[in-house]
Amino acid sequence: MGFFDLFKKKRVEPEQSAASTPEDIAKEQERVEAEEAQQVEEERKELEAGLEKTKEGFFNKLRRAVAGRSTVDAEVLDDLEEVLITSDVGVDTTVKIIERIEKRVARDKYLSADELQGILRDEIAQLMEESHRSTKDFGIEVKEGMPYVLMVVGVNGAGKTTTIGKLAAQLTKAGRKVYIGAADTFRAAAIDQLAVWAERAGATMVRQDMGSDPASVAYDTLRSAVANGADVVLIDTAGRLHNKVGLMKELTKIRNVMSKVIPDAPHEVMLVLDGSTGQNAFEQAKQFTEATQVTSLTITKLDGTAKGGVVIGISDKFNIPVRYIGIGEGIDQLKMFERREFVRAMFGDAK
Repeated sequence: MGFFDLFKKKRVEPEQSAASTPEDIAKEQERVEAEEAQQVEEERKELEAGLEKTKEGFFNKLRRAVAGRSTVDAEVLDDLEEVLITSDVGVDTTVKIIERIEKRVARDKYLSADELQGILRDEIAQLMEESHRSTKDFGIEVKEGMPYVLMVVGVNGAGKTTTIGKLAAQLTKAGRKVYIGAADTFRAAAIDQLAVWAERAGATMVRQDMGSDPASVAYDTLRSAVANGADVVLIDTAGRLHNKVGLMKELTKIRNVMSKVIPDAPHEVMLVLDGSTGQNAFEQAKQFTEATQVTSLTITKLDGTAKGGVVIGISDKFNIPVRYIGIGEGIDQLKMFERREFVRAMFGDAK
């Protein structure tokens, strides 16, 4: 069982009775399928709305770059490079995208400026395909009867506590028993805020006094979770970056202590990044990936910024899969990241 499976709900099967006719069963099947299709469409609209500022800002720049141009030539590519960099895609990823388009121009001989949106969509989708594994494919398998342990890291203010709260709420809604470890013991406010989220989500929180050893909190949380048959354990950690060596030692100690309770814990280390900080998010990712083994990313606050291009650059540069994106304050607006839907929301359907 991987992390993705923890969110799976049983598919609603058509209601049947002894007196049900084939026609009745078929109608009920159609009703269930229609409800599922409507839910998918609502999810797409919500994602598009959450990325509207990024999409609008990007395409306004793109339109200005190709205004009055009839072909994709060197000058257009120079302007496109500027568009991508100023959209926080990142220099390295931008260079990759431009090189891909150059090869396509050379191969196809003639491409109009009007085709550039479709070309960009195709090349970015392909790039993310190569650098970003599917949500369903990453995450260590967990033995039955043992909780899935997720350690959450990130700087203060990135949305770490809120992400944990929303995850806990979504998991309990799916019928999972969730424990939260308040191992950010350096800020009383962090513990109190987490307690509010835990209560709201219906999760059990393990805490100690402010200033306690974070590793001790993590240890107690896992022991309690195992003893009480929990499905998932979410461990909060302090969000300090001023001393990378100290951070590394602290996170390593937490990991080592947890492995004494569950040998392969943590099963996942999720780094939470504030998408609205643009290039600063790249630096945070660099610092934390050097301090500990980050296995997944969550990028928050994308609804209030035009810097959503950071998702493309970070997933490519660090080759770490994006697990979630935050597109609003609501509990359900922390979305499981699907790169195809992300590209679709940004660029629309293929023609």
